[in-house]
Amino acid sequence: MRIYKAEKRGALLIIRAFLEGTSGKAYAKLLLDTGSAYTLISQEILESIGCSPALPKRTQRIITGSGYEIVPVVSVNQFHCLGSLLENFEIFANTLPFGAYVDGLLGMDFLCKFETEIRLYSGEIYIR
Repeated sequence: MRIYKAEKRGALLIIRAFLEGTSGKAYAKLLLDTGSAYTLISQEILESIGCSPALPKRTQRIITGSGYEIVPVVSVNQFHCLGSLLENFEIFANTLPFGAYVDGLLGMDFLCKFETEIRLYSGEIYIR
């Protein structure tokens, strides 16, 4: 079992991820969101690594806090997060609200690939 410490912002947990696309690499600060079915990252970061939301692999209709949206889905070559590497991982591209202090959401599509235990009080995430 591996233990990772998240950055705590009040009751929220922030995780760092590393993405590699066809023409670049980037770090992203992601909100750990067990209420999100999908991992979602800002369009700007995806553009910067060569995974253009303008040329998506597909689109997906999702429910957000403000209603339904159709968002582009791209595939990143490598997605490193919580000590794990996923290749050709699908990411949902979206614009984030102005002033957001994160670059996206780490959703259940990632977390369910592992035996994951989240300890909210300590901000620790256990991955098996």
